[in-house]
Amino acid sequence: MSAMSDYLENEILDHILGTGSYTAPTTVYVGLSTGSFADDNSGTELSGSGYARVAATFSAAASGTTSNSAAIEFPAATGSWGTVSHFGIFDASTAGNLLIHGAFTASKVIASGDILKISTGDLDISAD
Repeated sequence: MSAMSDYLENEILDHILGTGSYTAPTTVYVGLSTGSFADDNSGTELSGSGYARVAATFSAAASGTTSNSAAIEFPAATGSWGTVSHFGIFDASTAGNLLIHGAFTASKVIASGDILKISTGDLDISAD
């Protein structure tokens, strides 16, 4: 399950209705959280212990759905990241705008030395 952020919803509406122009980011980045990101990006992204957002690529959408076209592998944790349960897709490697957010099917405890990897095709994004 995924949802567009308020930012992206407004950009798309303005673009489609001719009141603004939206330029897609050249690269999108996946970020992680131990709780949900809200549409207004009020969630809390992980920080510290070797955490960093990771660039991701996605296949062209079909029937309102897409998924990652290559594996997404985060750096090894240098300390506990806690129980990672949610993701956000951002338009920058730091700061920037939240575009899409959602929950993983299963949460995962990330301890020091662990590497979180999302296999190709396992991060599903839907527009419904």
